[in-house]
Amino acid sequence: MAARVLLTGASGFIGRHAVGALLERGFEVHAVTSTVPPPGSSTDVQWHRVDLLDAAASRALLAKVGPSHLLHLAWNVEHGVFWASPENERWLEASVALLETFEGERAVAAGTCAEYDWEGDGTLDERTSPLGPATAYGLAKDALRRRGERLASERGSAFAWGRIFFLHGPGEHPQRLVPSVALALLAGEPARCTDGRQIRDFLHSADAARAFVALLDSPVAGAVNVASGTGVAVAELVTWIGELLGRPELIELGALPSRPGDPQRLVGAVERLREEVGFTPAWAPREALAQSVQWWVSREGGRASRPGGA
Repeated sequence: MAARVLLTGASGFIGRHAVGALLERGFEVHAVTSTVPPPGSSTDVQWHRVDLLDAAASRALLAKVGPSHLLHLAWNVEHGVFWASPENERWLEASVALLETFEGERAVAAGTCAEYDWEGDGTLDERTSPLGPATAYGLAKDALRRRGERLASERGSAFAWGRIFFLHGPGEHPQRLVPSVALALLAGEPARCTDGRQIRDFLHSADAARAFVALLDSPVAGAVNVASGTGVAVAELVTWIGELLGRPELIELGALPSRPGDPQRLVGAVERLREEVGFTPAWAPREALAQSVQWWVSREGGRASRPGGA
């Protein structure tokens, strides 16, 4: 009998890709959304429209589905708001209730690289790097991880925690880095950026989804970085976008001031993800970026001047 998984956030930025990845691994998928299933949803998936902030509805859902596995991706990540939003506390409370009610054998939940102390050398290792969240979002996620690990220890069940780094991909908010640059260039307008010296670990959202599913389908417990392991300067990333769209002259590095206190380097160590979970991204950083850029090209009805090229 196939393992039955309850996937929260199934219509979200990562969750929409996780649905197919779960089916490919033979899971019976019960997908949760607070809105409506996305267009073209697989008929092999059972969809449940539930507001997880409603504790009674969440309990009823778990009782109805009876999942053996839980992949919890749902959270409020409204662009420009979520770092300090009071919604983090509501989602922490709802997520703790979800984990406490879940009676299956294995749960995996989504964390963030913002749980780490960003004052170090910028290479963040889940086994050795100190934690020190400095935002409401990071604090809430860290609190959920600690509660999940305690529950698993008390019950003898399994719990793993995927720390997400910097994602891009189809459907992200148009004001985020990759789409904001791509959309400006597609409109023939300058893309005004900072100097872009900061180095970040970027991963395509589809690869992030596959990493979470691989983690769920493994015996690995504890925190695991969901990252590429490769640092790319923001300036290099936006330059790639200019080259992919054939408009490098419209990239204006240094046109905007850098944010005060912005860390110079944030890159995830990925030994646990690769060696213990057995996952590697499908695309190298530039290939992944080309996938994201092409989605925006298609959405805008345009055509990249050098699709996939350099």
